[in-house]
Amino acid sequence: MTDASPRFALPFIVPGQAAKEEFHNEALALLDGLVHAAVEGAPAAAPPADPAEGEAWIVAAGATGEWAGRAHCLAIRSAGGWRFVAPVPGLSVWDKAAGLRRAWTGSGWSDGAVSAAALVIEGQQVVGPRQGAVASPSGGTTIDTQARAAIDALIATLKSHGLTE
Repeated sequence: MTDASPRFALPFIVPGQAAKEEFHNEALALLDGLVHAAVEGAPAAAPPADPAEGEAWIVAAGATGEWAGRAHCLAIRSAGGWRFVAPVPGLSVWDKAAGLRRAWTGSGWSDGAVSAAALVIEGQQVVGPRQGAVASPSGGTTIDTQARAAIDALIATLKSHGLTE
């Protein structure tokens, strides 16, 4: 039997252990920061000067002070000081300052981009996988420059939204 959980290293209470409440309370403090996690802002390299209990931050690479050596971890402020949780792929947090979700990819925190196979609204797929390029109109016996300009504008819009190559 191990003494901590496999994903977030939450401490287990083991048979014959003294001060069981300390291990239980430590696990609860970590869970409090992880369940529906929210961070104050973008990754930071230095701890805030006066953090409130319950605030959480993403530790940036090259962190200093109490955060040194904790790059990419979640730093959660508690009554007992800083608690750190190493992220696992799929962990996501709400960035309060930016108003977006950040997710740990396994090598870094996302910038709010959302990955999905499709966008479905009320049961209807409205965006799916990216399609190939759409050619601009050419040829024909009657050339309508206004219609071609409108079609080119539509193609440019599809490209700018990433829907076509």
